[in-house]
Amino acid sequence: MNSHSAEYAFLGLPLVLLAAAVISVPIARFARLSAIVAYLVAGVVIGPFGFGIFNRPETILTVAELGIVMLLFLIGLELELSRLLAMRRDIFGLGVTQLLLTAAAIAGLATATGLFGWRGALVAGLSLALSATSIALRILEERGHLQQPYGQRAFAILLFQDMSVVPLLALVPLMASSGAAKQVSLAETASSAALIGGAIVALVLAGRYLLNPFFRLLAWTGAREVMTAAALLIVLGAALLMQVVGMSMALGAFLAGVLLAESEYRRELETDIEPFKGLLLGLFFIAVGMSIDFQVVLARPWLIAALVVGFLIVKAVVLWGMGRAMSLPLPERPVFVVLLAQGGEFGFVVYQTAAQAGVIDAPMSSLLVAVVAISMLVTPLLLVAADRLLIPRLAGHNRKVIPEIDEPQNESVIIAGFGRYGQIVGRLLYANGVTPTVLDHDAEQIEAMRRFDWRVFYGDATRLDLLRTAGADKARVLVLAIDDVEQSIEVARMAREHFPNLTIVARARNVQHMYALRDAGVTHIERETLDSALMSGRSALESLGWEPHHARTLALRFRRHNIAQVLLMAPHWKDQARLITAAKQGRQQLEEQFAAEREEAKARQRRGGWDPHPESDGEPG
Repeated sequence: MNSHSAEYAFLGLPLVLLAAAVISVPIARFARLSAIVAYLVAGVVIGPFGFGIFNRPETILTVAELGIVMLLFLIGLELELSRLLAMRRDIFGLGVTQLLLTAAAIAGLATATGLFGWRGALVAGLSLALSATSIALRILEERGHLQQPYGQRAFAILLFQDMSVVPLLALVPLMASSGAAKQVSLAETASSAALIGGAIVALVLAGRYLLNPFFRLLAWTGAREVMTAAALLIVLGAALLMQVVGMSMALGAFLAGVLLAESEYRRELETDIEPFKGLLLGLFFIAVGMSIDFQVVLARPWLIAALVVGFLIVKAVVLWGMGRAMSLPLPERPVFVVLLAQGGEFGFVVYQTAAQAGVIDAPMSSLLVAVVAISMLVTPLLLVAADRLLIPRLAGHNRKVIPEIDEPQNESVIIAGFGRYGQIVGRLLYANGVTPTVLDHDAEQIEAMRRFDWRVFYGDATRLDLLRTAGADKARVLVLAIDDVEQSIEVARMAREHFPNLTIVARARNVQHMYALRDAGVTHIERETLDSALMSGRSALESLGWEPHHARTLALRFRRHNIAQVLLMAPHWKDQARLITAAKQGRQQLEEQFAAEREEAKARQRRGGWDPHPESDGEPG
């Protein structure tokens, strides 16, 4: 009975963790929040201060740190060694500046307010200067901004912070030891440095001379699961090696990734590691949520709130100043600041070490752990607030002001919207001697086009007065190339009402947009993806062996059928049920037509007769 209970408990714990992830993430996505928020909140709910399903989050945290290890390995795979060396100025210049300025400011405030002695203040300052590598890099990955300038600089700072954890952990016991012990510790530190250097050399040599032959041998076996096992072996082996010599596991995995960045098996490694990384990172965030000690929070809520707000403000001021010194664009600075202002996961290890060494007491350690965990919890929420409230204002503040069109124009063609679609139309017209009047509301786009002598004016085409100033009452054609569907329909209706002699040639984003434009009285409509998709289909058929003229004929026939079918369904476009029925019937008719033509072609070939219509042959040539 006891063995069965133990078995159920063994299976029940991972079941609860997986259920927490599966339930919380869709809810967060529905609320347009990061998955990180979902994991953190799920950890609070199932942790000691929620339903109490897990009472020892530190056991989960130990395993879940492997998620950070794999994240750093995959990032290392994207960075070749030469590129990493090229980033050394950012890593050491920006990293040292951020760490020292932030630590000095926090330690100074902690000492001035009397919360700590100088030793405790120094530990608090240095540890709170660290940022959550896991959260920051995950958010940069989600946004696809890791390769942008601010993402690269944030990554450089985070990498230096990870490197600084080792000397920081060595510094903490020194502050509590006697002079004799300090001498011994310094000797041990020198020995440790030699071990670290030897481990790095070993990784470099293995990465350069052993790993590619090793993977070729495994690939020769043809066993997919062995390749996955080898990938995990390399990541965990490098992480363990660095941990043995005193470095962080994450840094060891990162170095292993950098050494494999030029490997021919790089993409295969990424594919094998990615699922483990995502699952373990989610587990890590759940464990962080569990680790928030709400007894400490509830005992001194105002102090913790003040500490969280205070250190976030201090770090934000330092980081904003650095962003300004680096000339980061204004809209990018809030994300740069929010990502690095939070506390870091390595702070938990520092506080534990400091408490064991007697530099800070256990209650203060719990207090700082709660502060760091709460800062990690609120970071995704602060990012949402920055995206919705601050960044749009900064983008508007940074935007150059261009006066609206005010001089009457008299060209024969007006193009409303000059994005990727409108530019192609405009270039075709210009190449054939037609100079259109262009209206757009993107100031940067207008300035760029004016440098090439385009007649581009700033103006909102939905405004009747600006459309009239652009010459709509005299022009012959209005090319409606606006991205926004609602605005496009609004302009079409207004132009039909006030300029009935104006021919409207419109771009439709999709079939529904096309139907709405037809209701507005527009007859010349082209769906933006139809012809490009058919060209891709033609290329695919030609690659499979169809003759080019056969592929072209089939594509044109499909185009005619598709347009006819769409027009046939137009009267019912607001009746979803009838629309679906008509679409199915149309698809079936097209398939039957093509099948009949293929059979007819085969019959002609069997008879050996001459085919007067070779383009009707649906088989490869």
